[in-house]
Amino acid sequence: MANRLAIRKRYLKTMTQLPKHIHVIGIAGVATSALAIAFHDKGVKVTGSDKGFFPPISTELEKHRIPFYAGWHPEEMMSGGAPDLAIIGTASGTQNPETVAVEQFSVTALSYPEVIGKYFVRENSLVCAGTWGKTSSAALLSYILIGSGIDPSYMFGGVSLSHEASAKIADAPPAGGWSVFEGDEYKSSPTDPRAKFFHYKPTHLLLTAVSWDHADLYPTEESYFDAFRKLVAGMPKGGIIVANRDDMGVNDVLNGYSNKIISYGREDADYTYENVRQSKDDLTFMIRHGKESFAVISPMIGAFQAENITGCFAMAHTIGIAPDKIIAGIADFKGLKRRLEKRLDGDEAKSGVTIFDDIAHSPEKASSVLNNLREIYEGKIIAVFEPNIGGRERESAAKYDNAFNDADMVVIPRLTKLKVAEDGKKRPMEGEELATVIGKTHTQVHYIENDKNLVDFLKSNTKKGDIVVFLGSHGFRGMIEEAIKQLG
Repeated sequence: MANRLAIRKRYLKTMTQLPKHIHVIGIAGVATSALAIAFHDKGVKVTGSDKGFFPPISTELEKHRIPFYAGWHPEEMMSGGAPDLAIIGTASGTQNPETVAVEQFSVTALSYPEVIGKYFVRENSLVCAGTWGKTSSAALLSYILIGSGIDPSYMFGGVSLSHEASAKIADAPPAGGWSVFEGDEYKSSPTDPRAKFFHYKPTHLLLTAVSWDHADLYPTEESYFDAFRKLVAGMPKGGIIVANRDDMGVNDVLNGYSNKIISYGREDADYTYENVRQSKDDLTFMIRHGKESFAVISPMIGAFQAENITGCFAMAHTIGIAPDKIIAGIADFKGLKRRLEKRLDGDEAKSGVTIFDDIAHSPEKASSVLNNLREIYEGKIIAVFEPNIGGRERESAAKYDNAFNDADMVVIPRLTKLKVAEDGKKRPMEGEELATVIGKTHTQVHYIENDKNLVDFLKSNTKKGDIVVFLGSHGFRGMIEEAIKQLG
């Protein structure tokens, strides 16, 4: 084991010449699939495996002609010769047969944050971090830089409706170049509990929000906040932080920080936003900076996006991009799949029902999405919700109180099976228990274990003008596509 760690450390310190063959164990993740596409586009042979594949990830891999297979098969992984590098997905686990084979055949194995740190990071490293808003912000900022003639390396954990891919290795050399990353606070790998953003060496940090999440990794609010405090403390002298002044958690982790901070928010900030108006089709508002004001229009919906867009405007303007180029990038950026993505338009569907898909996997994120939909639509809203791992910890139960008030009905599907500690002392909430927890403050909560029955339930309980929104980070096992088929 010590020898394997030494090999890994030497590999990370070597020149950044790209490997000839990379195998991705857990390629169906939003981030790992993005890295696979980025290396493939650079001429690297890329293969991958995962326990299952669903759109939009499977669609993206197929579009880029990257071979992958379901299940863990070491013989398949080695069929064309051992890869030069194996990227280990966060959820792959140390006992995964392919991970074990990588160890046995002395193949260098890195987590995907380590791979980003080695091959993607440039001299100017712009990292978007926060409990929410980081993915959309990283995608929009990279898009603004590209539109301004800058060729950044980038990576964000979502499928963009405007980018060719969700990750790219820039042609420019690391020295003097730019990179833009989504800075995730979750663990780097099954054996590395450090937050992913520590690998990205930020010189410019966009800090959107800090609110306790991922209770499975951060058992207390203080431990969660400490990760962000450490990120802030590691900023280099002369580094720049663009921070959301309206967020109490952001103000907390910045307490005592003495270097340059650019603030944004609704008021009393360097960049403020006002007159936010949203419709079924777009979002409009004003950004003010000093004596200047800028009219902004975005095709994304959700009033919360005004906050994210203002933070991106502040960062882009601070690094020297002209306001007209920033505004043009915002107007052209269509957003991300699974971020209030309208999968079925009620104005075009025979049923008249609109279907949305959003990655909101915590009660706070779900509440925000539902609140925005309620402001836009008058019909009944049915929320189909599956939380992330942390949201299934019993310590998170109190966060569900009143979180679904803007939904007329909540449906909990059969939840994704999770690994449980061998002693069995700490088991996550399953669907029936979660429905009971939410039902304490909501009168219409249903647990439907069978996927087909769930889709039938949605069809039977909706009419013209109603909204169905799928909320959760998992793929819902094709239920969204089936619901679109049934209601469209």
